Amino acid sequence: MDSKTKVAEKVALVRGSFTPSEASDLLKGLVDEKINFHKLQRLRWCEGYFKADTSYADTRIAELEAEKDKIRSFIRAARASGKMVQISGNITMTLEGE
Repeated sequence: MDSKTKVAEKVALVRGSFTPSEASDLLKGLVDEKINFHKLQRLRWCEGYFKADTSYADTRIAELEAEKDKIRSFIRAARASGKMVQISGNITMTLEGE
């Protein structure tokens, strides 16, 4: 790799103030996409070999479902208080081994 190649990058995926409904749609959509990613990954692993170890994908799906419960609870509280939801979601990417 040459000396000009970046080894880390940050992306501001979500930033702003949202109504509880907007925040709910946005956050649940992001989590649902990640859950679907793991479900498809698990399916690919099992194609042709039904005894494949899917424990990682299974665990991540369960963790993400729990995160959705946290989101629902937080959104309910925001609605009850009549407040907006501030969201800041950054993604940091790095090359492995750097």
